[in-house]
Amino acid sequence: MEKIFTKHQQDIAHKIEPKSALKNWKDWKWHMRHAVKTIEEVENLTGIKFEPEEKKRFQETQDKFPLSITPYYLSIIRKENYKNDPVFKQAFLDNRELIVANSEMGDPLSEDHDSPVPGITHRYPDRVLLLVSNVCAMYCRHCTRKRKVGDQDYIPNKEQIKQGIEYIKNTPQVRDVLLSGGDPFLLSDDYLDWILTELRAIPHVQIIRIGTRTPVVLPYRITDDLVNMIKKHHPVWINTHFNHPRELTASAKEALAKMANAGIPLGNQSVLLADVNDCPRIMKDLVHKLVMNRVRPYYLYQCDLSEGLSHFRTPVGKGIEIMESLIGHTSGFAVPTYVIDAPGGGGKIPVMPNYIISWSTNKVILRNYEGVITTYQEPEKYESTICDRNCKDCNLELDVESSDEYNAIGIEQLLSDYDDTISLVPSNNERYERRGDESQDGEQS
Repeated sequence: MEKIFTKHQQDIAHKIEPKSALKNWKDWKWHMRHAVKTIEEVENLTGIKFEPEEKKRFQETQDKFPLSITPYYLSIIRKENYKNDPVFKQAFLDNRELIVANSEMGDPLSEDHDSPVPGITHRYPDRVLLLVSNVCAMYCRHCTRKRKVGDQDYIPNKEQIKQGIEYIKNTPQVRDVLLSGGDPFLLSDDYLDWILTELRAIPHVQIIRIGTRTPVVLPYRITDDLVNMIKKHHPVWINTHFNHPRELTASAKEALAKMANAGIPLGNQSVLLADVNDCPRIMKDLVHKLVMNRVRPYYLYQCDLSEGLSHFRTPVGKGIEIMESLIGHTSGFAVPTYVIDAPGGGGKIPVMPNYIISWSTNKVILRNYEGVITTYQEPEKYESTICDRNCKDCNLELDVESSDEYNAIGIEQLLSDYDDTISLVPSNNERYERRGDESQDGEQS
């Protein structure tokens, strides 16, 4: 962590606690106790002065969406140009949050609809999200779960978490569990240890993931005790949430190093935010800084359709432009997957530039990042292994531990050899309703 406090940090610390603040600055619980929750506190601690009319609009926003900023994150705002500061924009109130577009929703990803038991979202076949907290170190203005974070009615208690763990125990296809919230790292070490121990005791759970923004907004939470506890439960993967290179401070880098040195694989999920990081140069600098700190850029999210986020959303074309500036222009492992988390709960859909121009029975026409057009010759003779689900007599080597059979769904089902389904038909398709054909040759979806 920083060997020397910045002047801004010293000023903020002394204003909060004149006698002992610097001594406690690296105590994450101190930051939680002194979270900045009023407009007046922001003015007092930063020296920023808002106009009376501005304060009135900010207060109207705060009446609906709360304000909470860690002193640490507040300290990295450049107050001289705060209106354009990417840290300020992610942390402080904006009256545009009160504008709710017709397309915006309280639960845009339909997480509540995909919840078989409280606290569980089961959307994909082999993995689930387990909600373990609704508390965050900071209230991010672009949060997709604005309906839950900070709401007392959504705090998952131990009984609810037990219920979620029981669901995972009774659902053997679940091999991957993501702990989310809120922020799981806002739980105590002992409580998080209990959750990880319960999950690790389930034989079919192979991977545990934790999503956290504490390395960004409260890096002092990444203590030696926390890291040593997580090490006991490997393999545990951790995804962070850096959106701008400015967030990779000395303290943040130290937190990431602690986890990487403990053998914890690190990924990062950025959200594409208008006037924050919607710039190829900014995103390239961010992914370069991440990989230098042993963090793999994982996803670049298109901003969700949550209520009050329209001012953060960019056209999808901006994301494609950024991907064009990364693919081929930097290391492959530094390129995230650009995704839209489909409204209505369809899951993450990759959205990438189109590199296949055309193809025939024997050639594929491709273009590269430079615009060079080339051809790939298909094999002259290729005999596909027809899968009839008779794995015992297959000529492929299937004597592997993870070769359990499963039923294909979606596009995989249409591509399979062993399933007779030839089309997926929406349940309200008017043409099929007119036909009155209940035994239609497609599967209802």
